[in-house]
Amino acid sequence: MRLAVLQCPSPAGDAGAALSAIGSALRAAAAAGASILTVPEVFVPGYNHPDVPGSPPDPHMLDRLAATARAARCALVIGYAEREGDRLYNSALCIGPDGTPLANYRKIQLYGPREQALYTPGTGYVTYDLAGQKLALLICYDIEFAPHIKALAAQGVSLILCPTANMHPFIHVPRVTVPAMAASHGVSIAYANYCGTEGDLTYTGGSQIIGPHGETLALAGEHPALLIADLPPRDPARLSTQSADFRTV
Repeated sequence: MRLAVLQCPSPAGDAGAALSAIGSALRAAAAAGASILTVPEVFVPGYNHPDVPGSPPDPHMLDRLAATARAARCALVIGYAEREGDRLYNSALCIGPDGTPLANYRKIQLYGPREQALYTPGTGYVTYDLAGQKLALLICYDIEFAPHIKALAAQGVSLILCPTANMHPFIHVPRVTVPAMAASHGVSIAYANYCGTEGDLTYTGGSQIIGPHGETLALAGEHPALLIADLPPRDPARLSTQSADFRTV
């Protein structure tokens, strides 16, 4: 399976810029033979947009994203602010290569006072099948919690797609935590982060595609990038056996 990950500045509330960035990335990913593209957290309207509750994507924009994925014949994972009644969720939506919604996940681990004030936490995992693999969605802070990775691996998930908005000074997350989670639980991780600044946040970049043995298959620096990488087959002799070997004391 060939993956694509987009790293770019936040659209910062500009819906046209968001659609343009996704369209360009989807076309390039499809031309490179990728099955799926992952873009950063709350890409619509922008993670640190000052009025996230007042700027959720309307149905027409989601329809346009579906049409764009269908035209490119490439699946898309996008982070967005999801409104349901009086509740707002930090969500990730996977749209299939035919434009059909495949999965919608709501972030469980809300980070910091701002997220906890804005959003309602999600209450469960979401898994689905694509291109012969079992996939799951997590969002940013979720990926730092080993119990979530372990639980998904136990369900047979082989690939986790993770929109994120990791900011300074937390550079250890892309450099250390994400590869360690992949290696410790035998899953591949596509980690799509922002770069540049948005309001009072400066993002770390460091988007990456990590293989199931913790190997770095593609890695961005601090500037815009489109990562493309093929997932290697999982080698049973190299996969972590921590879950099976763990002993309680």
